[in-house]
Amino acid sequence: MLLRSYDLLWSKMVNEYLLGDKQPSTNELMAWNSDATRMPYKMHSQYLRLLFLNNDLASGRYIVNDRPISLRDIRAPVFAVATVTDHVAPWRSVYKINDLFNTEITFVLTSGGHNAGIVSEPGHPRRSFQIGLQQAEDKHISPDQWLQQHEKHQAPGGNPGWAGLNPSHLPDMSCHPLSAIPTRGFTLYVMHPVTM
Repeated sequence: MLLRSYDLLWSKMVNEYLLGDKQPSTNELMAWNSDATRMPYKMHSQYLRLLFLNNDLASGRYIVNDRPISLRDIRAPVFAVATVTDHVAPWRSVYKINDLFNTEITFVLTSGGHNAGIVSEPGHPRRSFQIGLQQAEDKHISPDQWLQQHEKHQAPGGNPGWAGLNPSHLPDMSCHPLSAIPTRGFTLYVMHPVTM
């Protein structure tokens, strides 16, 4: 929130607190954004401390059933989504997922920010996406190379993975990307910054 403090914090504080101008949100996205976290306190604090602050999952220190787990041991295909102007999870940070898994990764980069890049109304004229598939055996390419090598597509239904995505844009996938893929196993969705 402090990364865009004027837009996300101070303008609201000035308008609502100092000027007393509390207006109902006319933007559905902002109403959704103000929804509270629905996790028990202990779970939420562990989630923030272990996964964000300590980065235990990416570092191989996250404990499940008394054993540390490694993302490199996961063989299920991964569908990772990042957004170009995300202030919470910068897309180049999300792209590091390619270095953490030893499996097939479909990486999607959408236009927009943290919320609008994921949830957008159908037919939005400024929504686009790029999509690429990396196999476990593929050599690493930098985020900038990835950006240059993958064509930008207009998202006719809003964003990729939602109603408007043409399945032919998905490499070697024959069904809707955000539904279960029974023939390919479980798919993991990631949109969080990864530090290494």
